[in-house]
Amino acid sequence: MTSRLFAICFNATRPSGLARFWSGVLGWETADGADGADGGATVLPPGADGFRIRFLPGGEPKTGRNQAHFDLTSTSREDQERTVARALGLGGRHIDVGQLPEEGHVVLADPDGNEFCVIEAGNRFLADTGFIGALACDGTREVGYFWSEALHWPLVWDQDQETAIQSPDGGTKITWGGPPVPPKTGTNRLYFELALLAGADLGAEIDRLVSLGATRADPGGGDGGRVLMLDPDGNEFAVRGPR
Repeated sequence: MTSRLFAICFNATRPSGLARFWSGVLGWETADGADGADGGATVLPPGADGFRIRFLPGGEPKTGRNQAHFDLTSTSREDQERTVARALGLGGRHIDVGQLPEEGHVVLADPDGNEFCVIEAGNRFLADTGFIGALACDGTREVGYFWSEALHWPLVWDQDQETAIQSPDGGTKITWGGPPVPPKTGTNRLYFELALLAGADLGAEIDRLVSLGATRADPGGGDGGRVLMLDPDGNEFAVRGPR
């Protein structure tokens, strides 16, 4: 392995405020400026092996639904209600994305309009994850295969063009819903950030990802050791030096 999933990044209009929201919902520690003087804020996972959530300045207005969202898990109906109430109290709101009244999950948006779901208790697919059960993405089967190889996370679901991967250590699953994939408009608000492991070579890792189907979004060079790339579906992601 040469790199790992370091963070899920949000382009945010108010990074610190959004970090406080997600810190309050998840119960994770907030660390303003933990990743450098980029005007961003970070929410740190409770364990050393998990990914962090970074909120970086991005003023581009939101158009349509995000192509990725978090699914939060629940242990009981009361636990689900507490998570929803906590999110609403921190500035979240209910939204309608076409969910049916009989569906058990609750769809919310954070203060920046980013959608997320609070899943009902008893969801078997998310039973072996954690509070962030999944990052649910729009995407093709091919992109699921790409990310399985890129992260060295095995496929845990591959059926009817839908795919899901999960770290060998467990935790959050990343899922792709298969076709039809909504057309991409503008830059994604959520994207992956990979970090090299100690001793790995950035150029060699970029070459490896390109060989798997990625392309460089900045062929002229990276920004301070942080290279922007596109996965096979055209979604942005970043690769940075060791962390």
